[in-house]
Amino acid sequence: MDALQGRVAGVLAGAAVGDALGGATEGWTPEQIEERHGGRVEGIVGPFLADWRTARPIAPYHKGDGHVTDDTLMTHALIEVYGKRRRHLDAFDIAGDLVPLMIGERRWIPELEDEALILQRVFLAEKWIVAKLHYGHADPREAGVGNVVNCGATMYMAPVGLVHIGDPRGAYAEAIDLAGAHQSSYGREAAGVFAAAVAAAAAPGATVADVRAAVTELAHDGTAAAIAAVFAAVDDFRAAGGSDDPRELGRTIRAAVAPYDTVGDQYRAPAMDARLPSRTKSIEELPVALGFVLAHDGDARAAILDAVNYGRDSDSIATMAGAICGGLGGLDVIPADWVHDVTTASRLDLDSVIAAMTEVVRDIARADAEQAARRAASLREMLGLEAAA
Repeated sequence: MDALQGRVAGVLAGAAVGDALGGATEGWTPEQIEERHGGRVEGIVGPFLADWRTARPIAPYHKGDGHVTDDTLMTHALIEVYGKRRRHLDAFDIAGDLVPLMIGERRWIPELEDEALILQRVFLAEKWIVAKLHYGHADPREAGVGNVVNCGATMYMAPVGLVHIGDPRGAYAEAIDLAGAHQSSYGREAAGVFAAAVAAAAAPGATVADVRAAVTELAHDGTAAAIAAVFAAVDDFRAAGGSDDPRELGRTIRAAVAPYDTVGDQYRAPAMDARLPSRTKSIEELPVALGFVLAHDGDARAAILDAVNYGRDSDSIATMAGAICGGLGGLDVIPADWVHDVTTASRLDLDSVIAAMTEVVRDIARADAEQAARRAASLREMLGLEAAA
């Protein structure tokens, strides 16, 4: 495995294992998680509720036991679109290619333990894409307007970062375009910033400081404020020597992001004004994931486990943290036993997905390099630089 494939593998494996581990604790509080599992979760665990087949709000999804969720299903579907088009994508590709995959091709859905459509697994915010684009024929660039504002578009934007390795600004711009078909406001903004974080992380020699600089430069409005608040809180936490209580980092990050999070402390009973467009708010998941990455200096195991034990939308938080850490360190930093157990339990051919994405990245990078060379030549001619030389 060469360096490029290692980075692609790190991002996609980190995202998948984070998703699978976090799915088991999604929607619960840290205290409930510890009570259910007899302490903090340290790896793959079973469903939170033993009667998950009928219990609300879990049924009919078999969460836990290494099963990936819709975060991974949507990520891999987007990779299929990249594989088909082999170029940079825009909102029209969401309408023309991603939606048909969601409604037209059955595949193994781990949480349903059956072959089904992606549409049958995704949340209402993702079903919106189908309703607006396939049935409503909305302009793809604007279809996200009116949808619930959440992390739905952000959770599957890691591939956009991979086709812009080393170019966070380009990743941000492409993700913003794509996400316009799905989200508006700070949900769309977070999609751009997450893609930028992956692009920065996967660059050769990148560090957590590079990721921090990229997201700080590119984020806007409430998303920027929430990320800055979390970074400042983590800096203070580390400067104070941390804590002997493993729960304290999560509490610190939650306190920092809470003023920007519209859902509120009762995750399963959000306020009436939750998830509405705003220039002062942020999704919770991305700032929290970045906080755990920063606090653990890119240590994938530690960042993912803190995300899992954070609860709330833990699968998406751990997906984002795992992808960024995997970009920084490659496949070697993602625990191999987690990768094996998750891919086995989810019947996931991750190796093929990694190989396909790697070839897409190579093809797009070659095309980008050729375009850049043509642009540079045009600029030299226009500015008279060659004549002057």
